[in-house]
Amino acid sequence: MMAPDTAPDHAPHRRWVTDALLLLMATIWGVNFSVVKYGLRFMEPLAFNAVRVVLAGVTLLVIARVRGLPLPPRRQLWSLLALGVLGHGVYQALFVEGVAHTRAGNASLVMAATPALIAILGRLLGVERLHARGYLGIALSIIGIAAVMGGSASAEERDASLLGDALILASSASWATYTVLLKPHTHHVDGVQVSALTLIGGAVPLVVFSLPSIVRTDWTALPIGAWGSITYGAFLALVVAYLIWYRGIRLIGPTRTSMFSNLQPIIAVLVAWMALGETPTPAPGVGAAAVMAGLLLTRT
Repeated sequence: MMAPDTAPDHAPHRRWVTDALLLLMATIWGVNFSVVKYGLRFMEPLAFNAVRVVLAGVTLLVIARVRGLPLPPRRQLWSLLALGVLGHGVYQALFVEGVAHTRAGNASLVMAATPALIAILGRLLGVERLHARGYLGIALSIIGIAAVMGGSASAEERDASLLGDALILASSASWATYTVLLKPHTHHVDGVQVSALTLIGGAVPLVVFSLPSIVRTDWTALPIGAWGSITYGAFLALVVAYLIWYRGIRLIGPTRTSMFSNLQPIIAVLVAWMALGETPTPAPGVGAAAVMAGLLLTRT
């Protein structure tokens, strides 16, 4: 059992609103795996990622400006920009490259390890107390991830997707680290400012490394569906969902907030099946069950 991240929110209405928003966030991110997979049919991963992160960052900066939000103190400003390199630069680069090399459903199932990774980091940093059931839950999650990564539909597909699964796991680790380190800032800086500054911090290295692929892309020839995937990825998966994520971290803490992401794999697998024709296979299903069981154990 782990100690709660923050004091419980005793206002029933506020709890209901927080839960509803986090369910919306999980749905947006669950659908996003297939949206990204579709968008990558028409452009390179780095170009796709750089454009949507820049769009999201600029949008949030405009919102912060309109709301008249002041910049945080210089030290905190630089801390948020640096965290953005990890949480949006490194994470997004690994995530999109991973999705490009594996099934959208697989990617979502591997990402389900994020809450367990957050719990481990929280324990190492003294933010969480983890007891026997928590350790058992983490072990089950690791076994489940191994089943997902080794259980593609065929040996040929498994070999092709293993790199993608590994990249997704690395992106999960970077996001978990970012989330735990970010928590103190969410109590002192408005969520819009946190989102804007961290996205801008991540956008800078993304754009630098993406310049060749951005130049190679014929943007005028992209179909409407590709622009739709960029729009969804920027304004829903980044702007809206990130604001909800940071609100959850501030109100109920990183581990409890991340538990809502358990819904992502279910949504992502169903959407990938219906939209992309990715038929679910038994091994990832068993692995997903192990991951979910492990996550429940870490919270009981």
